[in-house]
Amino acid sequence: MNISDIIILICIGFAAGAFSGMFGIGGGLIMVPAMVFFLGMSQHAAQGTSLGVLVIPVAAVAAFNYYKQGQLDVKYALIIALTFIAGGYFGSKLSLGLNELILKRIFGVLMLVMALRLIFFSKANPV
Repeated sequence: MNISDIIILICIGFAAGAFSGMFGIGGGLIMVPAMVFFLGMSQHAAQGTSLGVLVIPVAAVAAFNYYKQGQLDVKYALIIALTFIAGGYFGSKLSLGLNELILKRIFGVLMLVMALRLIFFSKANPV
C-alpha cells in the first residue's frame, strides 16, 4: 500500500461516511464502486471489504444523531438487523459463487433501477 492508496482510502471512507450520515447509504453505493474504479479491486474484494467496514459499528454515531432527534425506529431497526444477518450470510454465499462480470452487471442494474425508481416513481408526498 502506498501513500496514494492511503489517500484514496481516506477519501472513500470520508465520502461513504458522509453519504451514510446524509442518506443512509455508503457501502454498496459509494465504497464498492470507488474501490473497484480507483483501487482496481475485484468486485468480490470490494464487496467483502465494504462488509468488513460494517463489522465495526461505524454508523453508530450517525444513528445516534438520528435517535436523538426521534428519527430512528429502534424496533424496526432491530428486526431488520436480525434478518440482515441471515440475508448477509446467504447473499455472500451466492455472490461468491458468481462470475465477477455477472456480479458487476447485476450490481450496476440494481443501482440503475433504484436510481430510476427514486427519480420517477417516488411515493413520497411533495412538500
